[in-house]
Amino acid sequence: MNRKGRRERLPQASAVAATVQPESASVWIEDSSGSRALPVVLLLFAGSGCAALIYEIVWFQLLQLAIGSSAVSLGLLLAAYMGGLCAGSAFFARFMPARAKAARENALRIYAFLELGIGIFGVVALFGVPFVGRIYAAGAMTGFAGMILRGLVAAVCLLPPTLLMGASLPAISRWAESSPAGVARMGFLYAANIAGAVTGCILAGFWLLRVYDMAVATWFAAAINASVGGVAFFLARGHTSHTGIPSEDAVTRRAPGALLIYVAIALSGLTALGAEVVWTRLLSLLLGPTVYTFSIILAVFLAGLCGGSSAGSFLARHVRNAASALALCQILVAAGIAWAAWTLASVLPYWPADPWLSISPWSNFDFDMMRCLRTILPATLLWGASFPLALAAAAADGEDPARLSGEVYAANTAGSIAGALLFSLILIPGIGTANSERVLVWLAAAGAIAPLLLLKHRVAVYAASAVAAALLLSVTVSGIPWQAMAYGRRIAPILRDQSLAGESRTTPAFISEGINASVVIAQRGDDRFFYVGGKAEASSGLLDMRLQRMMGHLPALLHPAPKSVLVVGFGAGVTAGSFVPYPEVSSIVICELEPSIPPASDEFFGKENNHVLRDGRTHLINDDARHYILTTSGKFDVITTDPIHPWVKGTSTLYSREYYEMVRSHLSPGGVAAQWLPIYESDEQTVKTELATFFSVFPDATVWSNYLNGDGYDLVLVGRTGNTPIDVGALQRRLTQSGYSQVASSIAETGFHSAVDLLATYTGRASDLAPMVSGVAVNDDMNMRLQYLAGLGLNAVLSPRLYSEILSYRRFPADLLTGKGEEFDRLQEKIGRRHRTF
Repeated sequence: MNRKGRRERLPQASAVAATVQPESASVWIEDSSGSRALPVVLLLFAGSGCAALIYEIVWFQLLQLAIGSSAVSLGLLLAAYMGGLCAGSAFFARFMPARAKAARENALRIYAFLELGIGIFGVVALFGVPFVGRIYAAGAMTGFAGMILRGLVAAVCLLPPTLLMGASLPAISRWAESSPAGVARMGFLYAANIAGAVTGCILAGFWLLRVYDMAVATWFAAAINASVGGVAFFLARGHTSHTGIPSEDAVTRRAPGALLIYVAIALSGLTALGAEVVWTRLLSLLLGPTVYTFSIILAVFLAGLCGGSSAGSFLARHVRNAASALALCQILVAAGIAWAAWTLASVLPYWPADPWLSISPWSNFDFDMMRCLRTILPATLLWGASFPLALAAAAADGEDPARLSGEVYAANTAGSIAGALLFSLILIPGIGTANSERVLVWLAAAGAIAPLLLLKHRVAVYAASAVAAALLLSVTVSGIPWQAMAYGRRIAPILRDQSLAGESRTTPAFISEGINASVVIAQRGDDRFFYVGGKAEASSGLLDMRLQRMMGHLPALLHPAPKSVLVVGFGAGVTAGSFVPYPEVSSIVICELEPSIPPASDEFFGKENNHVLRDGRTHLINDDARHYILTTSGKFDVITTDPIHPWVKGTSTLYSREYYEMVRSHLSPGGVAAQWLPIYESDEQTVKTELATFFSVFPDATVWSNYLNGDGYDLVLVGRTGNTPIDVGALQRRLTQSGYSQVASSIAETGFHSAVDLLATYTGRASDLAPMVSGVAVNDDMNMRLQYLAGLGLNAVLSPRLYSEILSYRRFPADLLTGKGEEFDRLQEKIGRRHRTF
């Protein structure tokens, strides 16, 4: 049948809405120009989504440098970003009345202006966010006032562009109209936008920010905005028909029961973002929390939304009762959440997946993608289908399409904000991921009940069925095994090896799913192991104890009399506890991002860390250490940084040139800075970048090593604000003083029985290693290249070769280590050895 000129009536939101007679509604006339232009408009909207996702990644990285990367800071950033989307979509129709702007060519022109504005704000943010960050740092406050200030910074930087982003869907919806075909077009536009976001996620995560930097990524996104705006302006010239303009009285129409549809789509958004938070936490444990893992998880999540919204757009035009279809979607979402929970708890941890079977990161990325698809795709397809079905269920004949799409999108986004904040800040740290998944199942069922209330017949039966389904599904949810939180991506080979060896002696002593990270302390025999985010970070074993105490004792002993100390990262507390025996130390400030770590470490590693948490000189700061250093005015004699591995997403900010510059600026005259640098689970380019970055700020830096079987395992980089020589004899006499007896005992427990033994860990210095790092680009705030390099070299097994290469440049530093006599001769002999030096 020829559809031109045919009178159509929208599928009603409910049986009640069917009482609106088609004769009283507007007559919509479909012209063929919209169908011909649809592929081009879809491509334009995909470009919008691509640029928006690139901006989101860049802006979040920029703003985390200013206001910190704690869970609270990330929550404020998310609220500001998505709040702008919500407000822009909700208020567009109010500020752009339909009678004046309803023509298709005007819709495209408005959309073009929005895209150009987004591009301008994107470029402004590139230069403006660092400027705002400096203003914030100058006037930063603590406590609740500080939180408000962080929120204001996030709002000032993110609201202007995100308001325009949020307005883009309702703006282009007036081009699509709100006829049945138009509602389907809105769904396809939404799907195209998400498809573009998938592309942007992959481009930013695997190419733009890996190869280039945030400036290039921003200009790339701005170029997309400019191209989209230009094409939209050109396309508007070819649409001069004013068909589809609603009458004056029809634009105020609203379908009966639309509010319940808004509740349903809001709950859909809440469960979607809540589940994304939960799944990202758990999948990052099992896959490894690299920038690539987060990109893969997000790309799969968005791809599911895209596929689902495409299918939902088709169904929205042909289904008889969109509200019932929306309700069914939410029940199936509950089943999808239960499926993901079962997969995460009972399947993925036990797959025979050894990440070290292939040193190629791309092979592992492919496997990670497959595991993500298996886990989260079913639910994401259903969430995607929910949006176009909600549009169809909430639509009234003659309704302003901008208001319709804007309000549905705003409700969905408002729910998303609530879900992300509720689960990340309250539920996961409060009740754990397993119970959070059960809550998600119940919320999905509630999302099904809302549209079911619009049905005239058998409402109670359908609602009871939804409740019963939620009850049955929630019972099936179980938590992931504690070994997944401890061993992370290596859980399968570790469990296999333990099984083959007949070992079952490892038991968890402490488990916490904290606000920022999952923490496990496990006991095996007399040894205790400390895990954060699926990665071993400390233990009571000799190798780890030696490194942790080197991070404290080296800078403390290289300083003549340290009084104030800043420790970045609490961990097992051993590094911080190394400063307790020093009689001169009067202040020990510790920055720890995860609040659950210090009390647990005090309980299980109290002997090893000298119960530093209970020491009257200790001040614990539960915040991002970089943010603390940025905003404090204090000076320190020693700053020691013992972060987690650089391949963990976000950690490279503690390995950047700007971070080291901040550290140097907060050192007192003669102050000493120490930085941990692992050479295991790392490749050559990563290690060289780390060295070059530190040397760029501390040109007289020295390198010290911790070994494993005679080969290097960890490095400790030491930078000083002065260049006073180190007198070997004087250092030994210092250790023999009565006030230093506990210091001498502490280093002796890890195999250092004298100053010579400790100084023999000397491995080189910046001037000697200059040829090794020549031409190597440093890691700075604008590129954060280290986390991308480190993520690619995660499976490398090159530490013996890297250690040997570093040692090949080593010369005895006669101008640095001075003295005479037997002790000095013995130190020269040890440092002159080719490999093991202590």
